[in-house]
Amino acid sequence: MNIGQLSRLSGASARSIRHYEKAGVLVSSRQSNGYREFGPEAVLRVRHIARMIRLGFSLEEIATFSPCMFKSESSVICPKALAAHQEKLADIERQIAELESRRARLVAALRG
Repeated sequence: MNIGQLSRLSGASARSIRHYEKAGVLVSSRQSNGYREFGPEAVLRVRHIARMIRLGFSLEEIATFSPCMFKSESSVICPKALAAHQEKLADIERQIAELESRRARLVAALRG
């Protein structure tokens, strides 16, 4: 399928798809006219990539993920995916704690 078809089927913009490919998390082949061509598995992969970005993962992190993380749309999560998600959650919780601490210091400074 071409990039327009992949965009329609996955819900991602053509620009995002090109970005994913440039980052190395999505692969295409080239037709004789130079257009990108994607296999049917690309739809699920693009959906997974977009979902992981919404969860806070960077494309650099996604590029290191095990293939098991892209296998299915089911709610079953492979052990490596579970570990990556738990690590991301812990990172977000650390960031929240740091922001709450900064907020408290700022509130205290404003109170004098």
